[in-house]
Amino acid sequence: MPTAARLFAAIGFLLIGYFGAEVVKPHMPEGTQFGAFSFVCAGIGLLTGWIVMGGLVGEGMVRAAGYGVRVSVTLVFWALLLFAIYEMLRRATKMRYDGPMEALTAVFGIGLEYGRYLLAPDVLAVLLGGGVLVGMLSEWAARRWS
Repeated sequence: MPTAARLFAAIGFLLIGYFGAEVVKPHMPEGTQFGAFSFVCAGIGLLTGWIVMGGLVGEGMVRAAGYGVRVSVTLVFWALLLFAIYEMLRRATKMRYDGPMEALTAVFGIGLEYGRYLLAPDVLAVLLGGGVLVGMLSEWAARRWS
């Protein structure tokens, strides 16, 4: 059911997804083609904010801050999984794998490789600090318009 808290969470995590993607771009290898990278991350942020954070509000500001970090981690998990699967499929069409199991296990290696770029301090600040802020704003919206 639509609520103000879900709307705040969705918009907030959409922004975290977009700006997090923009901040991570300089840390990626030179020559990386990004395409719709930022917009896909924004869409994942919108969904995780609406579905996950929107359902967690109402338990106080401290818990909301923790839930915001949890939703940021959820956003990162789904983005890494999606982009790792995409990269695996791209490599699979070039016949780089001997079989389907090798391709499926490569998803985890690719995800870890991409996750390494997220460990930069500026990326962590956007994801974790933004998660805390959006969590608290969502809690505020739940209290204000409930």
